[in-house]
Amino acid sequence: MYDHVLVPTDGSEAVERALDHAIRLATDHDATIHALYVVDRRIATANSGDLHDEIIADLESQGDDATAAVAERASDAGLAVETAVCHGTPDREIVEYADEEGIDVIVMSPEGKSPRERIQALGSVSDRVTDDATVPVFLIK
Repeated sequence: MYDHVLVPTDGSEAVERALDHAIRLATDHDATIHALYVVDRRIATANSGDLHDEIIADLESQGDDATAAVAERASDAGLAVETAVCHGTPDREIVEYADEEGIDVIVMSPEGKSPRERIQALGSVSDRVTDDATVPVFLIK
């Protein structure tokens, strides 16, 4: 039923909770875990000064670390893993990756933002992914 399970990651503790469920789901279905980190282009655009390249490199490094952490846990559970770091708007890139890679289910955790932070960010990534995804989305609180 599920051959490919996507776990979007930002390296936070919330991802750890979602990953527990994703690993169980992938184990039950002998599925591949896909770890995806999105370098938010809005951050890069906001920092277009002298430090732009350094900020992008730092975000890419954080992405490599975050996807490696997911990959390590999934590998330790005996699962196949694919990792990716891409650039763009997180919710759009997650949905696009799911469509392009034949993902069967997305497992993620809401970011736990306060109502004020959600307004400032124009909603949460998990809300937008849930609205736009063409596959099931499991939100793990």
